[in-house]
Order: sequence, then structure tokens, then C-alpha cells
Amino acid sequence: MTRASRLTPSFTTLKHLSFAHSTVYAILLAVWLIPGLHTLEFIFGLAHGLGWIVMCLLSIEALRARVISLQLAVAVAVIGAVGPFVGSYEFIRETRRRNLTVANTPQR
Repeated sequence: MTRASRLTPSFTTLKHLSFAHSTVYAILLAVWLIPGLHTLEFIFGLAHGLGWIVMCLLSIEALRARVISLQLAVAVAVIGAVGPFVGSYEFIRETRRRNLTVANTPQR
């Protein structure tokens, strides 16, 4: 196993991290709407920002290793800053596409 392959996240790991990032963002939106929760706004805002940076770096590495498509990497890295739900949705679409491809592949 090469060093690069140990650092490259799997599709499933990225998908779970994307859903975790979307959850943090949903909580951030909720605490932003409730007056007086400034400390929680800061905490979840920081978690969202750092989470987005980590997701960008991991997505670039996964794209380089051909673990995810360019479309999925763009959804996570570019759109993910303001709407991480799009990245999570794209992971669902990609999972369905991969499952259909496997199901339609003839068995030997």
C-alpha cells in the first residue's frame, strides 16, 4: 500500500463526512435563527468553515485518485461553502448511479 492510497478517503467515508457536514450546517442555521445563541453560532460556524476546508482537501485528493467524479468534487468543494446539502445530495445520486451500473453489469 502506497502512502498516497492510505491518505485517500474512500467514497463511503467522504459520503459520511458530507452528511456530517450537512448536519453541522443545519444546526448552524437553526441556532442562527434563534436569538441569543451567539456562542453556538460561533461554534457551529467555525465547525462549518473548518469542515468545508477539510471536505475541499479530501475531495481534491479523492478526485485525483479517481474515487469521485469532477461533478461530485465541484458540488462538495465549490457549492459546499454555502450549501453543503448539495454535496450530500450528489453523494446520494452517485451511489444510486454506481448501484445501477453494478446491477446492469453482466455476471461472468
